[in-house]
Amino acid sequence: MEKYIQVYLEDKAVTITIPRGTCLVDLLKDNYDDSEKKILGAFVNNKLRELTYRVYKPKNIRFIDYSDVSGRRMYKRSLSFVLYKAVKDTFHNHTSFKVEHSISNGLYCRLGNKNIVLTKAVIDNIKNKMITIIEQDFKFIRKEMPTEDAIKLFESSGLGEKTNLLRTRGNLYTSVYYLGDTVDYYYGFLVESTKQLKVFDLIQFNSGMLLLFPEIDFPTKPSSFNEQPKLLKVFSEFKRWGKLMGISNIGDLNRSVTDKEVSELIKIAEALQEKKISQIADKIKKHRKTTRIILISGPSSSGKTTFGKRLSVQLKVAGLKPLNLSLDDYFVNREDTPKDEKGEYDFESVNAIDINKFNSDVNDLLLGREIDLPKFSFETGQRYYDGEKMSLSRKQILVIEGIHALNPELTHLIPDESKFKIYVSALTSISIDGHNRIPSTDNRLIRRIVRDYRYRSYSAVDTLRRWSSVRRGEEKYIFPYQEEADVMFNSALSYELGVLKTYAEPILKEVLPNMPEYAEANRLLKFFSFFRPISPNEIPPTSLMREFLGGSTFKY
Repeated sequence: MEKYIQVYLEDKAVTITIPRGTCLVDLLKDNYDDSEKKILGAFVNNKLRELTYRVYKPKNIRFIDYSDVSGRRMYKRSLSFVLYKAVKDTFHNHTSFKVEHSISNGLYCRLGNKNIVLTKAVIDNIKNKMITIIEQDFKFIRKEMPTEDAIKLFESSGLGEKTNLLRTRGNLYTSVYYLGDTVDYYYGFLVESTKQLKVFDLIQFNSGMLLLFPEIDFPTKPSSFNEQPKLLKVFSEFKRWGKLMGISNIGDLNRSVTDKEVSELIKIAEALQEKKISQIADKIKKHRKTTRIILISGPSSSGKTTFGKRLSVQLKVAGLKPLNLSLDDYFVNREDTPKDEKGEYDFESVNAIDINKFNSDVNDLLLGREIDLPKFSFETGQRYYDGEKMSLSRKQILVIEGIHALNPELTHLIPDESKFKIYVSALTSISIDGHNRIPSTDNRLIRRIVRDYRYRSYSAVDTLRRWSSVRRGEEKYIFPYQEEADVMFNSALSYELGVLKTYAEPILKEVLPNMPEYAEANRLLKFFSFFRPISPNEIPPTSLMREFLGGSTFKY
């Protein structure tokens, strides 16, 4: 057997010869100097690997830092482990620790012991312990062991949620992480050692604490705190809903499948969502004297369209007469569409909408004038008119849905008192376990992969390739305005990922290993391995999920 192999370093565009079995961290030390990027991990043949990975065959290697989304995931996961260890060391195992959700540019975490008050002094003490752990340069050690042994280990460590997850997953072996004397399980890889995690902050927030990570554009400093009280309220509401249904994590969801309770779970989840939509309609009715326009916004695959249709039904029940106007019909002609930094059409930009024409038409409608209704052809990229007219009576209320609906620039000529603003997003209501949350972006990405494949003839590669551009548009044009909403609606359903598993897995398996998108497809396939499949048969035809799965009685 040859003692040396050749590997191709993608970021340097060079092929080098290395001893067989070389560790990535040693390859990094020999070929990169300290002035280069702060490396966190690497893609090896389009598969994410930790720096402890050893190379035995010729490979393509691309090292990643915090600027890469996979690098950021590794950083955040690893720093969360440091926080868990610091909490454990501070309170000597007298409290549990839970990662709740992402909010206000950070990760909201809390303790299970209600007798412990997280004052600023207590949190500063935990932060100082984190700094000490980081300075001591602990290694993150991953060990593969029989799942039954891992379950016993977590049971003895008071991590019951992990035992439920591992039992229902059904794997023979499980990877367990150690940080000193602290053990945990993480979905996804960690960095090599704590010395790579020097940039962070920990502050008091609500009844818990907020872990702040480095800024994406300036990774040498932690992100600033961003107050988001309305979003926090929605998360708190769905935490109560989770308790009501007895579904807080994947283990709970899998148990409901095993115990044949999923039928009732679907009914309860759908009923809770319908009740919320009804309450929103009632709130709009209370403001009917001033409200003439309902603006519905939200990021990609949040279910805005179906929400708008179900809201219209509830508005009619409340005695109102909704009239729909689509923002899609106000796109500028293709040649006038703004372009991004890559020179590609930026359809996510608010300037892809003919703002002046939109404001003019809406104001005419509010004044009782009839307008020529524009149409937009996505095939030709041109606006056209087919003779359809529209007018708005005093008894009617205008419903406008689109990703930019809450952006003040879009409706700057329309009186604020006439607007009722709604923000819709899929804020995932369950977690993997107490220390591993499910990002809402993953929930929406999976929805979009299924919808694009079934209804737009896009492959998983097409959707994954476009996703980073979609996300940049959301960060720039949608998320900054979510707190402007009068009401927020969470479109996530506690059972949906179990249903989406059956649809998404075969689509993701079409992504080939030689494609750059393979790493992300592989990550999502691993994610779905935690779920037991759920049949869509009991999902009602008016469910928001039908927008992605098909079988809806609404017309799209």
